[in-house]
Amino acid sequence: MTTITFYKTNGVYYGFEEQGHTGFAESGDDILCSALSAMTMLIINTIEVSYASTVDYTIDEKTTDIRLIAKSALPKYESDAKKQFAISGLIQAYFFQLMDLVEEYYDYLDVKEVEREI
Repeated sequence: MTTITFYKTNGVYYGFEEQGHTGFAESGDDILCSALSAMTMLIINTIEVSYASTVDYTIDEKTTDIRLIAKSALPKYESDAKKQFAISGLIQAYFFQLMDLVEEYYDYLDVKEVEREI
């Protein structure tokens, strides 16, 4: 099972952690794992390229655990309110997309959110 924990502070999403293998299918044939990887890379690339912001992330090749922190989603680190909103909204959209996936893949995916200061 893959567990994805989203981080937010004062209701603003700014990051997440993904841990574990979904176990939906064998490695290389796991469409759920592929979908998670594609969506995660879309978020990283969008923040870095489209929004020209820094995103701190680590991807452990052995465990496939991923940690992403986008400080620019928070006013403490980014003065441009539109950029804050766009980055936080992107991460929040991923949360809602995953909540939809949990309805069908609840044996393979767990999604939660926590309030946590940076």
